[in-house]
Amino acid sequence: MLIPNVTWLDLCLAGIGAYLVKQVFNKNPTSYPPGPRGWPLVGNIQAIPQIKPWLTIAEWGKKYGAISHVEVLGQHIIALNSVKSAMDMLDKKGTMYSDRPVMPMAGELVGWKHSLALLPHGDRFRQQRKNMHRIMGNRAALNVYHPVEEIETRRFLKRVFSNPEQLQAHVRHTAGAIILRISHGYEVKENNDPFIDLAERAVDQFSQCTAPGAFMVDIMPFLANVPEWFPGAGFKRLAREWSKTREDMVVTPYKFVKDQMAAGIAPTSFTSNLLKGRTLSAEEDDLVMWSAASLYAAGSDTTVSTIYSSFLAMTLFPDVQKKAQAEIDAVVGPDRLPSFADRDSLPYTEALVKEVFRWSVVIPTGVPHRVTEDDIYDGYHIPKGSLVIPNIWFMLNDPRTYGNPSQFNPERFLDNNGKDPELEPRTICFGFGRRICPGTLKSCSTNSLHLADASVWISTAMSLAVFDISKVVEKGVEITPEVDHTSGTISHPKPFKCSIKPRSTTAIALIQQDANY
Repeated sequence: MLIPNVTWLDLCLAGIGAYLVKQVFNKNPTSYPPGPRGWPLVGNIQAIPQIKPWLTIAEWGKKYGAISHVEVLGQHIIALNSVKSAMDMLDKKGTMYSDRPVMPMAGELVGWKHSLALLPHGDRFRQQRKNMHRIMGNRAALNVYHPVEEIETRRFLKRVFSNPEQLQAHVRHTAGAIILRISHGYEVKENNDPFIDLAERAVDQFSQCTAPGAFMVDIMPFLANVPEWFPGAGFKRLAREWSKTREDMVVTPYKFVKDQMAAGIAPTSFTSNLLKGRTLSAEEDDLVMWSAASLYAAGSDTTVSTIYSSFLAMTLFPDVQKKAQAEIDAVVGPDRLPSFADRDSLPYTEALVKEVFRWSVVIPTGVPHRVTEDDIYDGYHIPKGSLVIPNIWFMLNDPRTYGNPSQFNPERFLDNNGKDPELEPRTICFGFGRRICPGTLKSCSTNSLHLADASVWISTAMSLAVFDISKVVEKGVEITPEVDHTSGTISHPKPFKCSIKPRSTTAIALIQQDANY
């Protein structure tokens, strides 16, 4: 009998050997897009960055052009560094470029494969999208949620006023409160809410396990079969722990809605609307549960990053803050807080929100698309099964599209002396083609609101109406925050210090007004 660890080692070596033999005898002479040179047989296995991959992909773009190619153990990866290439491929050829790759770590081992973000393009994907559209597929449907967003943002102002040092926690609490109220009809606790904590952990783990190049099992899927005790298989322990978090996040709030409905006390929500008056099969029930979980996951973290970034921008660019406050003061006045009814009358504040989305990119490389058949683009062969990664970060920081992109400048999105506004960033930052983020509408004008955009707008407008945001002064020295972001699929500004103070006694009175449903 063989020693168990030798048996697994033999299996691993055999898998690698079979792959290498296949590579030797299956050379494809077709011209792929240009890219960094790889090693014989194993390709560009050392070229895939684990930390902030969007920066490396941007360097490829500068060297090789808008579209570049790498290969890792037979897996072709196409990186896109221009809006044109992304729209030509992912939007215009959506039927061919809308699939998702099988992700052994995130999808299979951790269990996110049924989430809308990772679902392959097929019947289940279409049904989840249909569920989303049924509840929030037009402006009127989205407007129903405005009171929830306004009331929870008023509560956010109170929390920030009481304890400004905990800004990031307040942002996360409010984002969770809004999305949980919408998705599951759940009203969060003021402190230490279990569902908000669950969402924070689950989405952070999702971000880590879907990051390009983060886990070798995504490059060599046969590693998914090794036991947890095998040397180098620490990812199996992580997957087991993260799977439990993912399971709790999906199942627990769904059970909450069902229990509330059985008791006849469930408030209206995305989930209750999908369940009400229907007898569901087990498959339909699972689809509703995952539709709600996909909305819950998407809304609980991405909005946090953008709103936190807005405070960072106001700290660093006080002149922008003053212009927005002057506009809000002139349009809204001192006696009330801004509401969604004011949005069309606040063009500079609208431009400021656009600039937040552009300046601090939440999902820098998106989630990879998968090509379902061979294609030719710009004279290059795109083989079936290729992964396509849109470098959204570079597209929103491309100096050919956005002048002086490192500068926070809302006026780039306004008509200035006959000069056309720069490219609308919200047509890029939410993704491309049929994989655009759930709860969004591709046209992001003020007549086509989506949940994330609406939450960021109301938070920005209300916060600027009542707070002055500035740099912290410590021991007589002004502290300038560093602009740096975390790695992972979902990127956040790293924690920073800022001073948040009410603008006046009138502002304090507005903050302290009751905010109830």
